[in-house]
Amino acid sequence: MWRLYFTPTTVDEAVDLLRRYAPHARIIAGGTDLLLELERGQRPDVDVLIDITRIPELDTITLDDEGWIHLGPGVTHNQVVASRLLREKAFPLVRASWEVGAPALRNRATVAGNIITASPANDTITPLMALGAQVTLRSAQGVRTVPLAQFYLGVRQTVMRADEMLVDIAFPALGPRQRGTFRKLGLRKAQAIAVVNVAAVLTWADDGETIADAAITLGAVAPTIVHATEAEAFLRGQRLTPEVIAEAARLAVRSARPIDDIRGSAAYRRRMVEVFTRRVLQALAQGDVSHEVPAHPPLLWGREEPHPHPLPVSASHPPDEIVTRINGRVYVFRDAEGKTLLQLLRDHALLTGTKEGCAEGECGACTVHLDGAAVLSCLVPAARAHGADIVTVEGLVRAEHLHPVQQTFVDEAAVQCGYCTPGFVMAAAKLIEEHPQPDRETIAYGLSGNLCRCTGYYKIFDAVEKAAAQYAAQHEEA
Repeated sequence: MWRLYFTPTTVDEAVDLLRRYAPHARIIAGGTDLLLELERGQRPDVDVLIDITRIPELDTITLDDEGWIHLGPGVTHNQVVASRLLREKAFPLVRASWEVGAPALRNRATVAGNIITASPANDTITPLMALGAQVTLRSAQGVRTVPLAQFYLGVRQTVMRADEMLVDIAFPALGPRQRGTFRKLGLRKAQAIAVVNVAAVLTWADDGETIADAAITLGAVAPTIVHATEAEAFLRGQRLTPEVIAEAARLAVRSARPIDDIRGSAAYRRRMVEVFTRRVLQALAQGDVSHEVPAHPPLLWGREEPHPHPLPVSASHPPDEIVTRINGRVYVFRDAEGKTLLQLLRDHALLTGTKEGCAEGECGACTVHLDGAAVLSCLVPAARAHGADIVTVEGLVRAEHLHPVQQTFVDEAAVQCGYCTPGFVMAAAKLIEEHPQPDRETIAYGLSGNLCRCTGYYKIFDAVEKAAAQYAAQHEEA
């Protein structure tokens, strides 16, 4: 799928590589969109990937002295969900990130990638637009900052040049008189592309009841994310009474220009703009919205936030070999150019426990642990394994004893055809490490990216509950 794969260790190096190989090069961090586009032949001109995940400090979330929040280009959706700063000062973005894909996908997918892919259905663009975000682009020619409202030209079209790297996402932190949230309509609870999404940020006047300013943004109803300008203007100076909310929701529809597609008709989308704008405003009228995201969400990180392992040596040129640790053993691979981590594990390491289900990040069968986090190996380039630590379903066995999840899957008959089982086991192993006593809702969230085609999930949930109890008991004894 690609000819050259670089892993720079500085932003300067990444920008220089873009200069040398543009327009045939692309930056990759999560790769959850880009790898699919390459696989489908949608980017025939791209054959050079520049992996920025080993550049220090690009996965940080900070608040500056001017009251602006900054996200590095390596920040994942799960990092957003876990951020206490963002929960307090940018809740609409947290709510939207929680709606993206499922936990293992959110461990790789980045907010910057969502922005650059430029689909009007991408969830995090809508709240970022409502928050007044801007992006900073860097190239060998210099640096420029572009308001997000001016970044998009159309469906999957931006002002970004082929030699530019997005190096910062910034927006003002919400103040004490501001509240915001996000709502999404999808065809299922997880792994769903938006039929419609809506974000709102409201600013109250000093009296605490009158709206001084309003930002309402709509996704998946126009070629780009749009503001509901008439609704915003109407809300200024108003109080959030049921009648005002209903009228603002009706006015929001005027800004939507939806199309008919496989997920919904234009008429349905217009109706849902009204419904979901009303729901967002009703939620904000009721006060605190922080409960909309679990206080301790399942991230499939284990006991601590994972970070990419540093490279053993600088890899400023394409490596001739991939040196990695899998299940505690060092492997050296050659001739793996253009392959995914899933293909590397199965075809080169001959670890066939990891399964290829959909090869598109939709089913979870290929879940493995990469540098401590559960990820979908079909959406990870093989070269990312260089210098990394990987655990597959074979590696959960310790001293010839099955992992508690493996054992309870056997005991509870949580297996039918078994094809999806390795992915469930890998996700569940991280889940119970992170949540030693998960309730059914937490288990459902944690396994939401794993699909079983044979049956329901009752036995699987039973097995995870019992595994959690065994795991907790083992660690109490230790």
